[in-house]
Amino acid sequence: MRRALAIGEASLGPAHPNVAASLNNLAGLLQATNRLAEAEPLMRRALAIGEASLGPDHPHVATSLSNLAALLQAINRLGEAEPLMRRALAIDEASLGPDHPEVAIDLNNLAGLLQDTNRLGEAEPLMRRALAIDEASFGPDHPNVARDLNNLARLLRATSRLTEAEPLMRHMTVIFLTFQRTTGHKHPHADTNIHNYEVLLSEMGWNASAIRTAIESARREAGLTPESGSIAPRMGHHTAL
Repeated sequence: MRRALAIGEASLGPAHPNVAASLNNLAGLLQATNRLAEAEPLMRRALAIGEASLGPDHPHVATSLSNLAALLQAINRLGEAEPLMRRALAIDEASLGPDHPEVAIDLNNLAGLLQDTNRLGEAEPLMRRALAIDEASFGPDHPNVARDLNNLARLLRATSRLTEAEPLMRHMTVIFLTFQRTTGHKHPHADTNIHNYEVLLSEMGWNASAIRTAIESARREAGLTPESGSIAPRMGHHTAL
């Protein structure tokens, strides 16, 4: 990646959009290997190149803003991250339309940050809007919808609204199990999030037998049989998608 960046800078110039793409790629690798301090200046340089070459309101600029905001959130600089997320959302709404799936991603990102800063009342309508966008864009049984359901259910759980969270998590469970039936393999987030549902049911006072029955009911709704492998209830901490 560093070699590709150097070649791009030498052949296209240091301010070319392709150089910005290389910077973002390298920054993403550094972030994945927890070298966040090295990644941040690369992301900021990529953002500056995008703003200068494409204009401040281009969707690629929104992507750079989101990348930088996610990094800042990861190092707990939430006050710096929030305006970047809000700007990315505004750009995507204006350029792609208010009901585009990218807008749903922006809404979920901002809602997650608001949840991290204990502003749950502000986060909830954003999560509900993201869910509505993805249901309209992908259909009610898409894994992206499962992600949104999990996000909203986690927020409801955090505000002690367990009975509201339960049908959302059940629907999420059915989506992941349907994915397993139609593709022949588990979704990578299935086990973690079905476990989330089990934990929620336990917090609601359900015993192990009732939880097992609920999971088997979801399996039947998804078109799976008990013989294809049951998921044993496991109690523990609630884990995010």
